[in-house]
Amino acid sequence: MDTICVANHQLEYQWFGPTPKLSPTIVFLHEGLGCVAMWRDFPERVADATGLGVLVYSRVGYGNSEPCELPRHVSFMHDEALNVLPLVLNAFEIDKPILFGHSDGGSIALIYAGSDPAINLQALILEAPHVFVENLSIQSIEKAKDAYENGVLKAGLERYHGANTECAFRGWNDVWLNSEFRDWNIESSLPHIKVPVLVIQGEDDQYGTLKQVEAIKTGLHGAVQTLLLPNCGHSPHRDQRDNVLNATVDFLKHLS
Repeated sequence: MDTICVANHQLEYQWFGPTPKLSPTIVFLHEGLGCVAMWRDFPERVADATGLGVLVYSRVGYGNSEPCELPRHVSFMHDEALNVLPLVLNAFEIDKPILFGHSDGGSIALIYAGSDPAINLQALILEAPHVFVENLSIQSIEKAKDAYENGVLKAGLERYHGANTECAFRGWNDVWLNSEFRDWNIESSLPHIKVPVLVIQGEDDQYGTLKQVEAIKTGLHGAVQTLLLPNCGHSPHRDQRDNVLNATVDFLKHLS
């Protein structure tokens, strides 16, 4: 695994496929408990199937990246989208990004896409994104807290995050369960997004309902496609990898 210094922090990353000078680059933004390794071989498969460059990186406090300071602020997704992501793109000289965001990563992608830094953005692919807080999300996140404190979830996360396990879990869980976060809402970002968007949602997602998809469809002014997957939870690229891979390849083929 390689590392790069961004905003005075070491971030782990993997690169697949051609350099930014030869093609647009798909940038993978992981979920609230994710990291490079938790994407498994999916990014590499996307690179092989599309012929595009792919960057996968772990945010500060995740995987083998540098630890973060706790507690995180409730604005952490805006900080990642508006302050860190532009620096990541600049560090890798990515001038034609396609963002592939999962869960919190999807929300970060939406915030970035609806802001001034989103120069030359080509498209968004969003898995289980959040644009507002639902009761279902809070209930599932409370269950995750119980599982972590009972040791079951913590042991699983340690395989991916090692010394960053506490940063990864608390930096996600504590924010979502913070009473100040209940009013978090990024629907105001949606009307400013002009690029094509693909939204992928599992119908059995324990962290969000189809209301998230409907809000995105209503709020966007540009072209939006949706893929709703039955018998699929919060991680479509793991639960139904081939369906997500095929939809991603087809979507990117039709970009102008």
